Amino acid sequence: MTPEVVVFGQIARDLVLRVTDVPGPNGSTTVRSRREMLGGKGANQAVGLAQLGTPVALVGVVGDDRTGHELLDHATRDGIDITHTVRREHTPTALLVDILDDHPWHRYLEHIPPDVLLTERDVFAASELIRRADTIVIQLQQPLTAALEAAHLAHATHTRIVLDGATDNHTPAHADLLARTDVLRADAHEAELLASRCLNSITDTAEAAQQLRKQGPTVVVLEVADEGNLISSPAGYEFLPHDDAEVLDTTGAGDALVATLVHSLVQGDPLSTAARLAVTAAGITTEHAGGRPRLHNLATKGTPP
Repeated sequence: MTPEVVVFGQIARDLVLRVTDVPGPNGSTTVRSRREMLGGKGANQAVGLAQLGTPVALVGVVGDDRTGHELLDHATRDGIDITHTVRREHTPTALLVDILDDHPWHRYLEHIPPDVLLTERDVFAASELIRRADTIVIQLQQPLTAALEAAHLAHATHTRIVLDGATDNHTPAHADLLARTDVLRADAHEAELLASRCLNSITDTAEAAQQLRKQGPTVVVLEVADEGNLISSPAGYEFLPHDDAEVLDTTGAGDALVATLVHSLVQGDPLSTAARLAVTAAGITTEHAGGRPRLHNLATKGTPP
């Protein structure tokens, strides 16, 4: 089946550890539970799209090691096209450690070797996937040069471009990337990087989104810290507060939001419907440990009114 969406982003082993308390210096603690799974923003979004029924390809990099092969086997079982995923020799696969304790915060440890980031050559090798796709999703955790290559290839074939994240590198290359973007999504921290200022309210965020739309994107989705998400388009803006989910771990909530938003847009849903379903998906993902989405039954929850 030809992928309708191509995701360019991170692939990693995701290790989730649950403890009662994180020990201090010279301390130790018992791990109550652990989960190891396919993770990374790119993989999480591809998994979410596959769960929702959208044919998806993942373009990212793993090491040519046992972990990399295991993760790609997992991606295949998830129904993800990995024909253009890169297996890089002489480098270990990325590792993400998510430590959750009984307090309302968590800690991340990341080992992301430079060689597991995408290059322009890696992206160009996926040109045919881009040409045949409805939408590509580009994450700015990847080098700007690789992101630009993907955007240029997609723009040439009128493929929808969804940009996830931000860079604080305000250069002509950054402006070029925004100018080719159709949909831009950023969390609260990334939104402030894009706006080059603090965003302390919904009004601040709405103004920032409007300014970003003047730089190219038709739709801008920005998180308002601790409150919800704001969707800005030529029709105006709408603020959608966080739902009443019992939050255990916020890891992967943004990835579920992006995956669901893209799925709905590919299906032809109105933007308001897509945005509301995406926010629901994000809430669902915070209710379990780890960033791997569980969106198979999202449709049964219905779209909020």
